[in-house]
Amino acid sequence: MENKNHLSRTKSAKQQRFKNSLRFTLLAVFILAAGGFAAAFYMKTDKAVLSSSSEKVNDSKKEEKSVIEEEQPEQSQAQIQTQPNAETTIKISAAGDFTLGTDETFTYPDTFVHTASANGLAYFVQGLDNIFLEDDLTTVNLETTLTNSTQKAQKTFRFKGDPGYAEILKLGGIEAVNLANNHIHDYLQKGYADTIEALKNQQIGYFGYENQYITTVKGVKIGALGYEGWQDTREVRNKVSQGIKQLREQGAQIVLVHFHWGVERQYVPTASQKSLAHFAIDSGADLILGHHPHVVQGIEEYNGKFIVYSLGNFMFGGNRNPSDKDTYVFQQTFHLENGVLTDKKEINIVPFSISSVSSKNNYQPTKLNGSEFDRVNKKIIDVSNRINGTGWMVYDQEINTE
Repeated sequence: MENKNHLSRTKSAKQQRFKNSLRFTLLAVFILAAGGFAAAFYMKTDKAVLSSSSEKVNDSKKEEKSVIEEEQPEQSQAQIQTQPNAETTIKISAAGDFTLGTDETFTYPDTFVHTASANGLAYFVQGLDNIFLEDDLTTVNLETTLTNSTQKAQKTFRFKGDPGYAEILKLGGIEAVNLANNHIHDYLQKGYADTIEALKNQQIGYFGYENQYITTVKGVKIGALGYEGWQDTREVRNKVSQGIKQLREQGAQIVLVHFHWGVERQYVPTASQKSLAHFAIDSGADLILGHHPHVVQGIEEYNGKFIVYSLGNFMFGGNRNPSDKDTYVFQQTFHLENGVLTDKKEINIVPFSISSVSSKNNYQPTKLNGSEFDRVNKKIIDVSNRINGTGWMVYDQEINTE
């Protein structure tokens, strides 16, 4: 009995120890499970917080990237402009007198107006060889009115053409014209206003007198001015210096100045032309372009800039058969580094005739070649030697690549 009781007590003790062990094990498992759950919950929560924070950062980056992309074109342009030795070249062409019309008193049958009616406007640019279409900017002297007005100035010759003739300029590739000359008011203020309106209708720029022209080509601002320069006076000088200053204040990096000056049919510029041209360059002009003598005058290099004293006639409806039909296109390629004009010089003298035939003026300026090219080229050299030599020839690409 005692042994049975002993066994019972032993068994009961074992059962108690087993129960205690089981409780401990279950408690441990519970604690571990709870800890794991808490850790998992914490990690999940922390991950969610981190994920939320990461999304905010990513959203912020997306917003920042969006701003950068919007500003990228502007920044790229700025970077291009500040790259070392970033060079831009601008080729500018200039030609002389464009009289797109006639004097109504001319009675001969083959006037400019009759020729336009018979052949159409594209006829007049057929001999240009695309010279003005292949450059960056072309300026010429428009020495006529484009108007239907009948009220005339009291003078010997009064030129006018149909306002639609402005399309000839566009067909030829001419971007802007000088208005400062002795024929632009042949039909008084009405004719002058009509001419400007006709140019606007064809998106042709204009300058001269109170008008200034400024345009942007390849990111480079170019300005043009025009004056009648019959005498080198204080008044003209003030206008020139103020005009150049105003263009510079508008950001012009290249400044062209056209002068209508000199003596008709004289191949050598007057002292007044020379002193006024020098003054304009000293005041900040980059290129001087002259017209009015109806014949060519020479080229001079002065203080690193070029003066073209007279380009002569070009598309000239003012005379059916002038004795001197020689003319030329002056081209200069300007070189800029990081938006700043350099001293590098490159020019091209292109001899032309105002007519495609020698027997008369058919108002179709034509690029010359062969012996005629050589003859007119030599003529320009000869008249330049009567001014200040031909040092500019070293910059003429046509001459130095033959």
